[in-house]
Amino acid sequence: MIHLFGIRHHGPGSARSLLKALQDLEPDIVLVEGPADATDMLPWLAHEEMNPPVALLIYRPDNPKRAGFFPFAVFSPEWQGIQYALNQNIPVRFMDLPQGYILASETKLAMPDGSVMETLAKAAGYKHYEGYWNALVEQRQDDNELFAGVFEMMVALRDEAAKNHEAHLPKMSREEKEGERLAEAREAHMREIIRRAKREGFKNIAVICGAWHSPALQVEKYDSSLDASLIALLPTTNVESAWVPWSYSRLASWKGYGAGIHSPGWYHHVWETKDSENSSVQWLTGVSKLLRNEGFDTSSAHIIETVRLAESLAAIRNLSAPGLTELSEATQTVMCFGDAMPMQLIQTKLIVGERFGHTPADSPMVPLQRDLRDKQQRLNLRPELSKNTLTLDVRNETHLERSHLLHRLRLLNIPWGQVMPVRGKGGTYREVWNIQWMPEFTLRVIEANVWGNTVADATTEYAKDSAQQAKTLASLTQLLDSVILADVTEVLPDVMKRIEEEAASSHDIQHMIDALQPLVRVLRYGSVRQTDKTMLQHVVDGLVTRICVGLPVTCASMNNEAASEMLERVNAMQNVITTLQNKMHRENWQQVLKTLADMLNIHGLLAGRSCRLLLESKLFTPADTMQRLERAMVLSPVATRTVEELLQTAFWLEGFLKGSGLLLIHDRVLWQLIDAWVESVNGDQFLEILPLLRRTFSGFNENIRQQVSERVKHGEVTEPSVVPIEFNHQQAEKVLPLVMQLLGVKL
Repeated sequence: MIHLFGIRHHGPGSARSLLKALQDLEPDIVLVEGPADATDMLPWLAHEEMNPPVALLIYRPDNPKRAGFFPFAVFSPEWQGIQYALNQNIPVRFMDLPQGYILASETKLAMPDGSVMETLAKAAGYKHYEGYWNALVEQRQDDNELFAGVFEMMVALRDEAAKNHEAHLPKMSREEKEGERLAEAREAHMREIIRRAKREGFKNIAVICGAWHSPALQVEKYDSSLDASLIALLPTTNVESAWVPWSYSRLASWKGYGAGIHSPGWYHHVWETKDSENSSVQWLTGVSKLLRNEGFDTSSAHIIETVRLAESLAAIRNLSAPGLTELSEATQTVMCFGDAMPMQLIQTKLIVGERFGHTPADSPMVPLQRDLRDKQQRLNLRPELSKNTLTLDVRNETHLERSHLLHRLRLLNIPWGQVMPVRGKGGTYREVWNIQWMPEFTLRVIEANVWGNTVADATTEYAKDSAQQAKTLASLTQLLDSVILADVTEVLPDVMKRIEEEAASSHDIQHMIDALQPLVRVLRYGSVRQTDKTMLQHVVDGLVTRICVGLPVTCASMNNEAASEMLERVNAMQNVITTLQNKMHRENWQQVLKTLADMLNIHGLLAGRSCRLLLESKLFTPADTMQRLERAMVLSPVATRTVEELLQTAFWLEGFLKGSGLLLIHDRVLWQLIDAWVESVNGDQFLEILPLLRRTFSGFNENIRQQVSERVKHGEVTEPSVVPIEFNHQQAEKVLPLVMQLLGVKL
């Protein structure tokens, strides 16, 4: 006899009712909705190290990006059904359409008609089907006649959906029709698996499927030859499978068919709670504990009042018991005093949850997975789904190996770790990583296996290919930086050759500057990472020379946006020259800055910045600086000055003063000159340049801004004008005797 159990994927009420039904039924085989070509993976679920949530990964070896994930939680009915069969030592099989058919086609599988489900929920007084189904099935403790009722409801829903489908059929696209045919083939395949079980002599067959499919699995109502023909028409491909760890947060965000739920943490609570009368109290006790740990003031009195409010809300809404919605609304009102912010914490920590799964170390893997796991174990780097901070000192051999592994994975597009900026003297040998393993990284590891069977081999081959495919100098130098950090030294000649080729043909000065920065970083890290940096030096020398030759022409006649971008690159070049500590490069660069400071058709930002850099390097004296500032001030008659001239002066000041206002405080002549220029600007013109001046001064630190404000407030702006006075000989003669006496000179 065939027994159909229509469930919701990851439904705790469905799982509870199913487990009791199986215990009462004592079937001799269990068929579960799941890809039939992964049935041989089911015995792994009996492994003592298999701990849900986990997911079954099925992929095409020839194209690993074509893959499917099938997650399981402890409260998933499928998980409980499989565990029952394994514990009872009876056959258990997946019966859904093999993924070999799904992954061979680009057709998107048609989904059940959600509109009829929403209509049913609203007729029952619910806003959405999710809340209706939860109250009806998942939160109930009483499982009497559950599956018979669900079956009857699905029959009605499918009948209504069929009517809607007939009306929509003329408007359906070719892709939609293909998706429906694939959906029909799925149900046909499930019927075929049921028929096969009957032919094999099984008498008491338990069929666990999504509730929507249950009416379609009445095999006696369908033609077996027609079902077989539906399947025979489908293309197929080879696939492989693996079990991978999963997480509740991933279960909540996953968009796969039947796999995503909004509140896995809440469902876990519903599954574990055997006493429905105390379910609300137990949930809110956990909420209260979480809030107290985060510094919120909650007590048992808050729990009692929250329970009362939640039960009142449920009564008003004609519910038999409070659900997650009622408990959340009551929690925000009572425990959070109406504040929505703590609810975000509850959502993350409890409603979604932070539970992580684990799979056996000896479960099926591709060679690259196995090599990666061995390295993770040897280096004591566990692929945990929680976020962790890892600090490395690359002078330590083990730390250096960890760094190489993380950088190699990043190069392979597996960003297990994110490097954080490090300031101070330790920046050349210390690395700080934020590491977090995501379930989908397993698929990326499988994809990367095409490049090699070990992390080192895969990274080497991938980097070689990337060097050949790179189209810009900047991308090549970034690749070089990554290759050095990952210690893939075999690739260096290939990358360097490509860099030389691109550098020789490039005429874009800005791209050259962008490319130069990672090269200089490589030179800086070379001594710490035992990298041979001599091969880089001639490339760096050539780029610096070409930049110095071409920069003045590039900087001519730039608009505001282009000048702002170039300003950052001028600063970057200054840092590069300082880092290189090469006398010839320094002298050439300083000559470029002199040219920029005196160019007539250059934007004020660049002229001002060049002047400031030359002043700091003592190539310009204060008098040289004042001369160029006066020229930039355009001290022509006020009536003839244009707004554009004033703006260029303001830009010059911004470039000159950007980042530091110490000169303005300590150089009285500079202060007086700028103040006199500001005083000469009329009101309307001042409003035009005010945003630029404000931007300039906002870049100063708080102490500098306060000193400027105090000087202006107390009138310390300009020296009084010096008025020529006629020399008074008579007054001078009166003081001469005293002066002579002080000097010890006799008249």
